[in-house]
Amino acid sequence: MKNNIKYTSLALLSASLLSAPLAFAEETSVASGVKKALSESTVKLSFRARYEGVDQDGIDDNASALTLKSRITANTGSFKGLSAGVEVDNVTDIIDNYNSTSNGETDYPVVADPTGTDVNQLFLKYSTENFSATAGRQRILHNNQRFVGGVGWRQNEQTYDGYRFQVKPVKGFSADYSYIYNINRIFGPDGDKADLHGQFHLLNTGYKINKEHKINAYAYLLDFDTAATSSTDTYGVSYNGNFGPVMINAAYATQSDAGDNAADFSADYYNFEVGTKVSTVTLLAGIESLGSDNGVGFSTPLATLHKFQGFADKFLGTPAQGIEDIYFTAKTKINGIKLSATYHDLSSDVDGIDYGSEIDVAAAYAFNKNYSVLVKFASFDADNYASDTDKLCVQVAANF
Repeated sequence: MKNNIKYTSLALLSASLLSAPLAFAEETSVASGVKKALSESTVKLSFRARYEGVDQDGIDDNASALTLKSRITANTGSFKGLSAGVEVDNVTDIIDNYNSTSNGETDYPVVADPTGTDVNQLFLKYSTENFSATAGRQRILHNNQRFVGGVGWRQNEQTYDGYRFQVKPVKGFSADYSYIYNINRIFGPDGDKADLHGQFHLLNTGYKINKEHKINAYAYLLDFDTAATSSTDTYGVSYNGNFGPVMINAAYATQSDAGDNAADFSADYYNFEVGTKVSTVTLLAGIESLGSDNGVGFSTPLATLHKFQGFADKFLGTPAQGIEDIYFTAKTKINGIKLSATYHDLSSDVDGIDYGSEIDVAAAYAFNKNYSVLVKFASFDADNYASDTDKLCVQVAANF
């Protein structure tokens, strides 16, 4: 019996001694992998100062907003496909003669840049060559951001709390699905407008036919907890292509009520653009229509709305009669300065209402990869909607 115990003890000791190098090697490998991931981590700083002045008919005092956004972004390297990221923003006002939507300064026009410190992103990500899954607060930008975007123009960006899955199962095809339970809005970081809760399903698929032609199909199912009038189901397709020197973009979508939305409607969206380059000037003409049905306009509450229907931001919400925007754009670059000018003719989708027109001009210059300056001016000439508005923006950015 003693010999059996002796032999058993020797066997266990031998097994332990033999497995020790393997365990040590595994621990060393893990430690090495973690160390490598940490060494590949990045920390970036950015600063964006912007003056935004607004002269709006019907409001006696002009808005003068000088704000500074300071941002720190940290991303780890990847260990066994896992990585993490965090991004924190602070918005400070230097000149505060404006209505930020939360500061109570309602005698001034709106410049939607509230002050405060906000966690803009905080996520854990797993990725392989053709798949990624992200959990937490994150940036989500779909296509041209007409339906899902980050509103990056505003100092406090729009980000999303939830889970995102991206896959590329075959060459040329991609699928992107997100389940979102909270929208971290531009009106934060504090107050009733800072967040929108609900159940939001965002699906975008894309197929690249070749280097000249791409199609997308998407579905956005939005069920808001406290903004039922925005609860909708939207399904659409888009196309981007080049035919020699001619560029064509086209999109169509249909939208109906969903969730607790008391309205009963079904409205259509379409966009068609054609462009070409003449010498050093790019010319673009387009029409975009957000339709109306039963007194409800087609809405895109998650979009980067500042990109569409004019810099003056007069149509951040679709009017009940819908909106049709016929626009013409010219863009060029002179001595490193990017120049653009756009004319918008804006009217209703139904009832033949002439909303007005707008002219937008912009100039941008990057001194190098770290420093840039941007100047934008918008002038909205009202007819039967809103009021005459002029807006001037001067922005300086630094990135490190």
